[in-house]
Amino acid sequence: MSRQRRARTTWLGALIVPALLVATSAVAAAAAGGGSAKPAGGSAAGSAACGPVPVLDATTFPGSPAITNTFQPMAPGTQFLLDGVVVDKSGASHPHRIQTTVTDLTKVLDGVRTLVIHEQDIQDGQLQESELYFVSQDRNGAIWTLGEYPEEYSGGKLTGAPASWLSGVAGGHAGIAMQGNPQTGTPVYRQGFAPSVGFEDCASVVQTGQHVCNGTTCYDNVLVTDEFAPNAPSDGHQRKYYAPGIGTVKVGAASGVDPETLTLTSASKLCAAAFGQIRQQAIAQDGRSSSVAKKVYSGAPAAAQTLTAQLTC
Repeated sequence: MSRQRRARTTWLGALIVPALLVATSAVAAAAAGGGSAKPAGGSAAGSAACGPVPVLDATTFPGSPAITNTFQPMAPGTQFLLDGVVVDKSGASHPHRIQTTVTDLTKVLDGVRTLVIHEQDIQDGQLQESELYFVSQDRNGAIWTLGEYPEEYSGGKLTGAPASWLSGVAGGHAGIAMQGNPQTGTPVYRQGFAPSVGFEDCASVVQTGQHVCNGTTCYDNVLVTDEFAPNAPSDGHQRKYYAPGIGTVKVGAASGVDPETLTLTSASKLCAAAFGQIRQQAIAQDGRSSSVAKKVYSGAPAAAQTLTAQLTC
């Protein structure tokens, strides 16, 4: 499920809350209908282009996360591969892969037990970013993101995680990654907001009920969203395509520099050995967060294996 705004994705992108509290009715409407973070300051209220900052209500989430949203299901043990190219300013194309794995780990953040997603961004065969992000689904079916820990790599070495944020820490607020009942004509919604690191991703529903093909593989009743980061206008807009029962099947650039195209090439259950390796990578990465991103993660509880993954072998 990518979050993919960092050529992600929130894919599986990604995904939002307040110096200002908004009216409960506005939040309910956003949830019923239910990026790239850059170190920089930001308004405590966020961009007006993204509408009100939604308010997280921990009482609307289950004690154990279960992500069953039609357009972004996340079953532990599932791995998604998005492949494509990034075109740089010179016009050169670079192979790009987003590998997203739904772990069986959970982590309690801002009063909500979240599901831990492990995502790696690989370009030209080199790891660019390894991210943990944390999601949960409320009783209205909306998926919220409550934090991100994206480690950045250069030449195979960890260089830091300056875009890290958590809901409830340093002004960070959870946001809506996927609405519970996405419809056209509804307001723009925030997918995440952390002014201390200049992070603010926003989205709107562009189309529903679409027929979309990736080569010879076609999908019906596809949802199309438009995503953008007000703090990084040069990044432009991304169009993401979500197929029912699968999740993200295509990511395209609507505008911006370094346009990106990604398509789903695999969505499958992992074997126990491969899944176990990724679980250990996620546990190790979570353990590093308290030192690499100390100001954000030092007080956060460790991720723990509390779910059961359905594996194929």
